[in-house]
Amino acid sequence: MKYITVMQKAILTLLCCCLITGSLFAQRLVSDAKIVYRIETPPQADPSFEGGTLTQYMKGHLSRVDIDFKSVHYSYLINSREETVVTLIDNHGDKYLIRAGKEEYTKELKEYAQVQFKDAAETKQIAGYNCKKAIGKMPDGQTFEVYYTTDLLPENKQYNRRFVNLKGIPLQFEIINKNGSRMHVVATRVDLYAVPGSFFDAPKSGYKEISREELLKMGS
Repeated sequence: MKYITVMQKAILTLLCCCLITGSLFAQRLVSDAKIVYRIETPPQADPSFEGGTLTQYMKGHLSRVDIDFKSVHYSYLINSREETVVTLIDNHGDKYLIRAGKEEYTKELKEYAQVQFKDAAETKQIAGYNCKKAIGKMPDGQTFEVYYTTDLLPENKQYNRRFVNLKGIPLQFEIINKNGSRMHVVATRVDLYAVPGSFFDAPKSGYKEISREELLKMGS
């Protein structure tokens, strides 16, 4: 009887170890990645914004977001170590570069850090990953939906400051426009590979460097 008890304890311990190990292997800490999303615009949106894509790149403390529409292209180059953001805009061939330093970076990070996410019951599979639904609540009270996977955990939590409090990587989410309309962003592909460092370099030519205030005066 004692032999059976010892064997039972050994088997139970082994099962527990297997479950813990399996859980650890199910979650992957992501340093380098490329995630491609399609952008679904509301029916009343300008036709030139149809068929848009959003591509998220990650590499350690560096990240990049490319937003492509038919005639307008935006890129955001984020360096969480130096706490800077470079914004690139290509509007019908007119190219502008805007730099944001540490002070502005820190201010925006504090605002995003106030966004709270509450899990909901719904789940779905997106781009081959199991995702949980969460409701994000912004400081002004507005809410938006997000589906995220816990199978992928970002090494750099600030790769996309909008989701700094999210417990995984979002594969579907809403973007609320200034007019109150919503765009849905849905992942179509997740590539986990070593992203070239050159993807995160700001261009040295071809863009006119302006301030954010100058951009606002231009009506963009």
